[in-house]
Amino acid sequence: MSAGRLVTLQMLALLLLSLSWRAFAIDITVLPNEELQRRYQSLTHEFRCMQCQNNSIADSPVGLASDLRREVAELLVAGKSDDEIRAYMVQRYGNVILFTPPLAASTAWVWMFPVIAVFAGAIIGVVIVRRRSKMVDTDDSIVEPEEVTR
Repeated sequence: MSAGRLVTLQMLALLLLSLSWRAFAIDITVLPNEELQRRYQSLTHEFRCMQCQNNSIADSPVGLASDLRREVAELLVAGKSDDEIRAYMVQRYGNVILFTPPLAASTAWVWMFPVIAVFAGAIIGVVIVRRRSKMVDTDDSIVEPEEVTR
């Protein structure tokens, strides 16, 4: 086998290994009945992984997410309601653990910032367009015939 082919195979193997890390995020938790399993799936998709930040604990491969999944399963088996589990997690980790935090004084910026950013962008866009259109109206530079044909 040539050296070039060997390097190509090694690179392909590394690529495949780098893409397979998500397989470790597969959650194999099985609860005693279908209702608990459904609630478990729903709750684990509501909580944010505190280490990954962009994944739910259901989708995260890190150990902390695994611990949180185990804790949710234990609370469900212990007979806690979904609201009690949410309250427990928020008490322990704060509103940041919820993908959709409640509207409160401390989280209002999370809900208001996107709206404010869109309006600010629209206002900036309108200002820029108006300024440029005024520049065209007041432009008295002479245009050479060669420049027009370009």
